[in-house]
Amino acid sequence: MSDQPHIMIALSRYYEEVAEQLLAGALAVLEEAGASYELYEVPGAFEIPAAMATAMRSPEFSGGRRRFDGYIALGCVIRGETTHYDYVCGECARGLQDLAVRHCLALGFGVLTTENMDQAMARADVNRGNKGADAANACLRMVEFKRQFRMFPR
Repeated sequence: MSDQPHIMIALSRYYEEVAEQLLAGALAVLEEAGASYELYEVPGAFEIPAAMATAMRSPEFSGGRRRFDGYIALGCVIRGETTHYDYVCGECARGLQDLAVRHCLALGFGVLTTENMDQAMARADVNRGNKGADAANACLRMVEFKRQFRMFPR
């Protein structure tokens, strides 16, 4: 049993340049903390909650043990000309929050919701907004929070 957390990263590469920056920021934080991780790529932000739910139901979950100590959602949704943006943003956030509350997940939410690519890059870039790092830090802090209650053995 390791004290270092093992983290699942679900990454939407729909906007490749944004995704790379978010991932770089998250990985820097995880590596500095000595955390291990597994990276899973999904088509878009809408698919992130289902990917995490699938991972939670993997055989490694048996016996009260979870495969992952924490989860990080990374991606970006940029507003377009239709209401599709609203559905994708809302359902992604709702799905992740439902999972976090229902299953007491340590979750870092790094799915950007922006008006345009310039805003997305300003938030994703590791030298500016670095929201990938913020999501990883939130995840690790919630892992530590959960450990205070010894909710799930590792």
